[in-house]
Amino acid sequence: MKKIASFTIDHIKLQPGIYVSRKDYLGEEVITTFDIRMTSPNEEPVMNTAELHAMEHLAATFLRNHAEFGSKIIYWGPMGCRTGNYLLLAGDYESKDIVPLMIEMFEFIRDFEGAIPGASAKDCGNYLDMNLGMAKYLADKYLKNVLYDIQPNRLTYPE
Repeated sequence: MKKIASFTIDHIKLQPGIYVSRKDYLGEEVITTFDIRMTSPNEEPVMNTAELHAMEHLAATFLRNHAEFGSKIIYWGPMGCRTGNYLLLAGDYESKDIVPLMIEMFEFIRDFEGAIPGASAKDCGNYLDMNLGMAKYLADKYLKNVLYDIQPNRLTYPE
């Protein structure tokens, strides 16, 4: 079988950032998949499911309600390796195009207070596995260490 695109990235060189993972063309429509890499693969501890799950609920809620991008959101969810998340957007975008959106979203997560949207037995299949405190901590870390001063080498995959 042919190796899929995400397995061709050198994860030894990969650092936290925002990367275009792929672009899929459906006729004249484009879907851009972003790799929102939050930790250094194989270097830092991976994120636990509880904080990723809380982050998923908050990010999905924020993104789907966003004035500009809400109608373009196809999917937000964690990577299986637990080092980041995928964002799928309708449209042809580059990494730099969504930096302001990611800053706004991670600030929303960092500053969130109250009950996590959808964190109930009725709304979620594993609602007890959430850690808001760690989701907020990781959002703040990503903002400070990556997003607020993102460098060009954190916007394109390493060679």
